[in-house]
Amino acid sequence: MTVNPADHRYLQVARTLRKEIVDGVYPVGSQLPTEQQLCERFEVSRYTIREALRRLRDDNLVASRPRAGTLVVPRPAANSYAQDVMSIDDLLAFAAGAQLEIEFNAMVTIDDELADKTGLAAGSQWLAVRGHRRADASSTPVCVTEYYINRAFAAVGRLLQRHSGPIFPLIEDLFGVSIVEVHQEISAVAATDTLADALRMRAGTAALEMRRTYKTSDGEIAQVTINTHPSSRYRHTMTMRRIKGQAAP
Repeated sequence: MTVNPADHRYLQVARTLRKEIVDGVYPVGSQLPTEQQLCERFEVSRYTIREALRRLRDDNLVASRPRAGTLVVPRPAANSYAQDVMSIDDLLAFAAGAQLEIEFNAMVTIDDELADKTGLAAGSQWLAVRGHRRADASSTPVCVTEYYINRAFAAVGRLLQRHSGPIFPLIEDLFGVSIVEVHQEISAVAATDTLADALRMRAGTAALEMRRTYKTSDGEIAQVTINTHPSSRYRHTMTMRRIKGQAAP
């Protein structure tokens, strides 16, 4: 994985150890080197090592126990955490319920127009995967889907033709990271000719564009997903409950 020189040193150490865990250098049940040994290996302070190990604990890769050191532990199910408003399980259910038919899968450089659409930095390189989802082979497409995957995780692109579910659990399993935050934005857009043709709708009519940005525990963007739906075929629902003991705003 590439390392940004501007990153804090503890993030670099955490990424190196994370990759070694995923690659089997430290298998499940094994013990990581002591803090002192890690300090000597990476030529950093004990504070830096402790911060790096904290990152690995946040990703559920290791557990620190008194007198037992830091042990590599089995990863829990990828759907064991939730976002404030909606469950990340819901994202899994949506992607599993509508098959993605891939039409494009290649590295792209983000231009200014794509930067506005995705929120990614212009000039950066990402793996772009585009296609459409439908409930079955004969049904009308549910939406047009675009994935933009961090180049550090671009190896997942080779698995997608045989993969029927969402992509972010693959990233978690292959690279040992955890998706801890998904930010969602919904915007109204006018259907272009290409979009209208794919979704069997009239060009210029309203569509809803849903952009989700997936971040790891390092604060790094792992993936941006854009789903565009005909407005007449999409409904977003959300239930809010007041927490006991809190006054209404």
